[in-house]
Amino acid sequence: MESQNVEWKESWRDEYLKWVCGFANAQGGHLEIGRNDKGVVIGLSNTKRLLEELPNKIRTTMGIVADVNLFIENGLEYIIIDVKAHPNIISYRGKYYLRSGSTNQELTGFALDELMLRKYGRTWDSAPVPRIKISDFYHDAFDIFKKKAVTSKRLTAEDIEGSNEELLKALKLTEGDYLLRAAALLFHQDPDEWCLGSYVKIGYFENDADLRYQDEINGSLISIADRIMDIIYTKYFKGLIRYEGLQRIDEYPMPRDVMREAVLNAVVHKDYNTGNPIHIKIYDDKVIIYNNCQIPSNIDTESLLAGVQSNPHNPLIANAFFRSGQIEAWGRGIEKMRKGCLADNLPEPEFKILPNMFFICFRIRNNNKSVKDGIKDGIKDGINKTQKKIIELMVTNPEVTLEQLAEGIGISKRNMEKNISKLKASGFVERTGSRKSGRWIVKI
Repeated sequence: MESQNVEWKESWRDEYLKWVCGFANAQGGHLEIGRNDKGVVIGLSNTKRLLEELPNKIRTTMGIVADVNLFIENGLEYIIIDVKAHPNIISYRGKYYLRSGSTNQELTGFALDELMLRKYGRTWDSAPVPRIKISDFYHDAFDIFKKKAVTSKRLTAEDIEGSNEELLKALKLTEGDYLLRAAALLFHQDPDEWCLGSYVKIGYFENDADLRYQDEINGSLISIADRIMDIIYTKYFKGLIRYEGLQRIDEYPMPRDVMREAVLNAVVHKDYNTGNPIHIKIYDDKVIIYNNCQIPSNIDTESLLAGVQSNPHNPLIANAFFRSGQIEAWGRGIEKMRKGCLADNLPEPEFKILPNMFFICFRIRNNNKSVKDGIKDGIKDGINKTQKKIIELMVTNPEVTLEQLAEGIGISKRNMEKNISKLKASGFVERTGSRKSGRWIVKI
């Protein structure tokens, strides 16, 4: 079947030189002329002319040499063009193509820059960044990294006792007098200044069209996973409380370690060249995480999902996360997410990989429904309809203000304050934080 290294064509057209270019820029491959799209040899009538013309066309249009050979199967002649992978980037008529999976893609912009870097032994995160100095960095991210690295025993206290500049050098994040892109993303307090889209958007959706509230998480990559987890599990997820003996257990819609693995997977492997943020969409019954990505041309999606190969798109960023103890080095993330969901009696996550996008969908427990059912039952215990609506709005948006509650229900602010006072006195709700930035906690 057609694959990363094999393409079938029934007859020859000069436009297929694009496929030769695509193979040369990827891993190499075979362009077989005289097979139909099912792989069956149907034969060619002009093999003698093609054997003479094709080597010259390939050489004159792209400056490369490819083997063009005649084969016979069941008495039918066909031609195989054997293209080797080239160390330099190859163009055809001023355009650049790359074989990716079973498709041939024209490269422009960021994708072309990425190919050029890799052809010359560099990755995107290893490129030097001008006009940035170690003195521009706050200490926060370095302190977080050092604490995590020592706690996880990936580094010793002696390893991290030097200066921040020495740490960056030890992590291979410098080149001469320059810091590399990975250094800016990992440790700078505002990496978006150096790389647009290096943040995470989180939103709560009632359905695909209705966004109720959202947050943007910015800052150094080395610390961002902790802050994402904090806001999801305090603002977006409702924990149902139960007791086993004297031990209190908070049962959340999905396991923390699974969510953390998914967040880290997106942060570490994202294609930061696109300028698009990571998206986390949270519904009552599912969580969708997606980010731009670049799957290496030598890895097929089946191997990637099976955890057979690990070839990070951002190796310097991945190494720093490994040294900090936040990720493993062997590409076990997908398998850990699967097992974690099954162990928590949830379905396996659904993965979808497009040429430049990676999606994960988790089916989660609908704790919001359980809370709302509890609210309905609470009416029997003295909660009136207005108070029920107040609690429902607090569950949907824990940061809702008194003014927003009054407006949403259609009562005066004074009347709202009286109802909330009764709910507090009955132990149904509690307010944390300040009047402006606090949150409501519903205890039904």
